[in-house]
Amino acid sequence: MDATQFLPSGPKLGVNIQNGDYQDEKGIWHCGKCGKPKQKRIDTELFHKTVWCLCDCEFSALEEKKRRQEHEEEIRRVQRLKDASMMDNKYRKASFSSYMVREGNKKAFLTAKAYVRDFRIMVNNGHPKTGEKNIGLVFYGKVGTGKSYTAACIANALMDMKVSVIMTSFVKILQDIQGCEDEAEYIGILNGCSLLIVDDFGAERNTDYALEKVYNVIDGRARADKPMILTTNLSFDEMMRNPDIRYRRIYDRIFETCIPVEISGNSFRIMRAAQRQKRLEHYFEAEE
Repeated sequence: MDATQFLPSGPKLGVNIQNGDYQDEKGIWHCGKCGKPKQKRIDTELFHKTVWCLCDCEFSALEEKKRRQEHEEEIRRVQRLKDASMMDNKYRKASFSSYMVREGNKKAFLTAKAYVRDFRIMVNNGHPKTGEKNIGLVFYGKVGTGKSYTAACIANALMDMKVSVIMTSFVKILQDIQGCEDEAEYIGILNGCSLLIVDDFGAERNTDYALEKVYNVIDGRARADKPMILTTNLSFDEMMRNPDIRYRRIYDRIFETCIPVEISGNSFRIMRAAQRQKRLEHYFEAEE
């Protein structure tokens, strides 16, 4: 028997009679799969009415559809966060799973993972150990040791958790400020994200104008009680013992909230260049 012949005329919300569905002795439709009613009888002093409802199958299907839509929206939201992060494309796939841990970066690796783990607790309730909400990090060390990659791993992990992150540099910030019409609005964007990562700190120009803008960004994050991560090729001594008062006020502001983490070892770039050279040598040997 084709059960759909019993459908009421005209579209009605919630009506979904399928083959196999059946009516009980009271005329209430039941699902042919789960056996649960698809209708409910409402009896009051004023009226008697039969209304449609969801059986277990339909409710489960609706919940699954909702979960699927929420998952798809979550993916789109994460992608929007990454698109707005200002991150260089070369760091978009940086992850802890592909991190090359060695003696010189092991501490930084463990610190970075713990930072991601505790981030939500820190910004919402304060760090479990200190109560501070804006603890940041300064990854410092020689060129090519993986400071930027480490910071990008943090950024991507947090964005996967739907945390807003901007990863840029003071060189780029200064260029943007000079090219934008509303500097206050731009600084507001930098201060609006949950985490600001400034890569290659110290590579910007050392003019009074540039250093004042650098200080304003760092000071703005501190005043907003929001964390910041920086990477730099400067040594800890170079930052702490700089005699220039313009730099000293910047470094003092940074280390009020940021913990220095050294990344040492040989340059990954030099190591990769040596590996490429070796492969090319074998390639040309094979051609001979």
